[in-house]
Amino acid sequence: MDARLSASLLAGLVVLLHGFTAWAVVEVNMEDRVEVFKGETAQITCMYTSDDGIGALTIQWFYVSRTGEKQKIYYQDATRQEVDRGTQFTDRITVNVTAATREVVLTITDVQLKDQLEFICLVKSLTDGVSEGRTNLLVFERPDFPTIEDVQTGIYVNKDTLSKIGSCEVKNGFPKPNITWYQNNMPLGGPSDVVKIVHSTTMESSGLFSVRSELSLKVMKEDKDTQFYCEVTYLVPGGTRMTETNPINITVYYPSTAVHVWVESPKGKIKEGDTIMFHCYGNGNTPSSVYVIRHEETEYGLDSNMLVLENVTRLQSGDYECMSTDMETYEELSGNTTVFVNYLDPAVVLPVDMEMAQGEELTATCNALSSLQTHTAWFKDGREVSVGHTLTVKDATFDTAGTYKCVVTVPEIDGMERMETLRVNVKGAPEIRKPEDTDIKASLADTVNLTCYVRGFPTPSVIWTTPDGKVLETTSQTETEDSVDSVMSVEVTSDLTAFCNASNVYGADAVTFNIKAVVYTTAAATTTTTTSTSTSTSTSTSTSTSTSTSTTRTSILSPSTVQAGTAIPPKKIRKEGRGVIIAVIIICLLLLAILGSVLYFLYKKGKICGRSGKQDFTKDKSSKDNIVVEMKSDNTEEAVLLGVNGEKLPPSNQ
Repeated sequence: MDARLSASLLAGLVVLLHGFTAWAVVEVNMEDRVEVFKGETAQITCMYTSDDGIGALTIQWFYVSRTGEKQKIYYQDATRQEVDRGTQFTDRITVNVTAATREVVLTITDVQLKDQLEFICLVKSLTDGVSEGRTNLLVFERPDFPTIEDVQTGIYVNKDTLSKIGSCEVKNGFPKPNITWYQNNMPLGGPSDVVKIVHSTTMESSGLFSVRSELSLKVMKEDKDTQFYCEVTYLVPGGTRMTETNPINITVYYPSTAVHVWVESPKGKIKEGDTIMFHCYGNGNTPSSVYVIRHEETEYGLDSNMLVLENVTRLQSGDYECMSTDMETYEELSGNTTVFVNYLDPAVVLPVDMEMAQGEELTATCNALSSLQTHTAWFKDGREVSVGHTLTVKDATFDTAGTYKCVVTVPEIDGMERMETLRVNVKGAPEIRKPEDTDIKASLADTVNLTCYVRGFPTPSVIWTTPDGKVLETTSQTETEDSVDSVMSVEVTSDLTAFCNASNVYGADAVTFNIKAVVYTTAAATTTTTTSTSTSTSTSTSTSTSTSTSTTRTSILSPSTVQAGTAIPPKKIRKEGRGVIIAVIIICLLLLAILGSVLYFLYKKGKICGRSGKQDFTKDKSSKDNIVVEMKSDNTEEAVLLGVNGEKLPPSNQ
């Protein structure tokens, strides 16, 4: 009996346990990780499945400390909800449970780096059992913009050791940022004896990371134009970001393998008096190199790799050697160039000066020693008269005399020129250049300038005289070696004859000037004025007199007017001018008389002035109606009175 009961109970327990495992299905699902920036809010979701209602569930949140311990931060059941006190999350977490979606959300505000932990969500059911899920909270912080520094001095090319190129640094990132070096857009890497990159990481007091990287490189000459920069990569929620520094260049010093020297200026051929500028450079750039230029036994120091020689002469022709010495290695290099200074010696004219007789032949030579082909030309008074070293003039005259200029030039070089002069004097008796007019008419009191130009050699002496032998004073006189320009001024008071006398050891010459004193006059225009005066008294014999006076103005003509032949003899002027004036006056008087007659007739007929034809016409004709015109002539001094009808009045009426 007991055995059967025990078996039955055991079978029932097995069936009961089998049924229990069939419906105990509490499950919790969570994300592997939640990512958030430092200072932001994180939400960790816990999703569960259970047949029990929320009142039959117990929910708890835990985090795993860095030492591996499990620390509870939240508890909830059907009767209470509470946040554990004394943890780092006590004041920063909240939990929201949504029964409809079976979600439990843990919210953490102001996330800090220390919050990067593993969080556990535990759900326990009265009938469904217990289940938990885990999520890692990852915290990120963007680093500062990276900086790059290059070395402050140049880097010497050295085949044996590495040289520091620069350093890169990025600060305050989380997690730790990574730095990669680039050379001309290519990431740097390679054997440690060629490229060396050293990284160092620092954790700041804030918990953020700062990374510094130094690059060392075996520098070659080709690196002088290379650009280097750093690339920084860092993690952010959901991905990776990258930023770059500004590129840097390095100064690479490399030794010269050759030295070059050349003449910078002048371009082309060099002549004496020029300024020569030498340039001397090596194909290296080490600042420790010293340059000098040597010419024969003379050494010249260079200023900025240049040498300037001023006002050079032919003695400075030759080889110029530029030498470079590297003061670090004491290695010497040199280069050379050849300079030739062209020259043109002063021109030599033979003979120096010449005196020759008229009719002789002139022959002179001009030569100048030069390093180049020359061209010789002769000039006189600015005009080219001959080409070549020899000047020849046949049948010399006074026109042959003067200064000849010999100009020697080098056509290949602009401005290369020499010049010398030759003075030629042609001996002979004086020759006076004949004036255009030696007969001069001038007004009284005028001043006349007489000019006498004489050529001859030796220089003639010039004097001015009158026919009676009186010497006149010379006003001005200009002398050259073979000419005299003499001026004598005289005031015209009467007719005058003056002689210009020139003489030297070879003879004499003279010219005569005749000055005629002339009084010139011109006639003024004659003006006739007619005046009419009437009186009311019938017995009065008074007359109204109109006087016309002809006057003559006399003007003294200037000598230029006289010589031009524009003056008119005075007598002819008086005769012809007066006749024309008298004729004009007579015509005017006749027209006036006719007009007076017409007016008088109309007056008597009563056509004018309001008078009728019956008025008395018996009044004396010598009354106020008479119009009297008086004309005087300078020849007869006679006065003629005309009535209104043009008849001559008797003397009693005058």
